[in-house]
Amino acid sequence: MKRDSEIIKDDEDIPMDAERAVNYIRKHAMQYSIAKAHRIYMEEFRKTLKAQLMKKSGENAVNAQEREAYAHPEYVEHLKAIREAVTKEEYLRWKIVAAEAMIEVWRSQEATKRMEYKGTL
Repeated sequence: MKRDSEIIKDDEDIPMDAERAVNYIRKHAMQYSIAKAHRIYMEEFRKTLKAQLMKKSGENAVNAQEREAYAHPEYVEHLKAIREAVTKEEYLRWKIVAAEAMIEVWRSQEATKRMEYKGTL
């Protein structure tokens, strides 16, 4: 299982101009989509894993089966994998949000330039 430091490498800064920011979003959109799909799958599979572990527990009472499933090492490892999936998804999402913010800064700057230009006519 990969550790957080292996999943996330901050070697690419958010570009400071609009065109590069758009290209950054375009370039990273698929990575983000894959990370989100993986996170959702992991969260949904958690229910299946719990059911499988409850069935294998050998306990008769449902609460005992549930306790055994939650304490099972396989379930604990799956929770760690969910944590890593969420970390990766959120990291990518916020990098894209930052690129979107740079586009908005550029728009504001361009609007200001237009207003200044109109003021000099």
